[in-house]
Amino acid sequence: MSPMFRAGVGIVVLDARGRVLALERSAVPGGWQLPQGGIEGDEEPVDALWRELREETGLTADDVHVVAELPEWLGYELPAENRSPKTGRGQVHKWFLLRAGADDPPVRTNTMPDAEFRAWRWVDLAELAERTVAFRQPVYRRLAALVDGLG
Repeated sequence: MSPMFRAGVGIVVLDARGRVLALERSAVPGGWQLPQGGIEGDEEPVDALWRELREETGLTADDVHVVAELPEWLGYELPAENRSPKTGRGQVHKWFLLRAGADDPPVRTNTMPDAEFRAWRWVDLAELAERTVAFRQPVYRRLAALVDGLG
């Protein structure tokens, strides 16, 4: 297996009440996570942000605006059984915090063929950090602390 870590973007979308947009994986019922995805070719992280957000949620720059970009990349190592030629040993993400412009933005999963996600909901980020798969928990806890720091 490759020792590489796949580069990607992670997206925290906040609603007016400070909740975050969580997506349920199509292949893992009950597997909730934040939107994320790989950076393609020579794509810049901000371009991958808008592409992944549109593909996974149907949201665009008309629906949300960027509040912050984390200066550091956050990564996780995948358990051996979750590794693949696509992800290698794990993933590192450039994280963006976005805020929805409306109380009820037009979120849509299943916007792409063979959709990765089947459902969505607004949740407390600290709660999601405790319920997500173990390898993502340290990253989500760091994000929860950052969001709390925004007030």
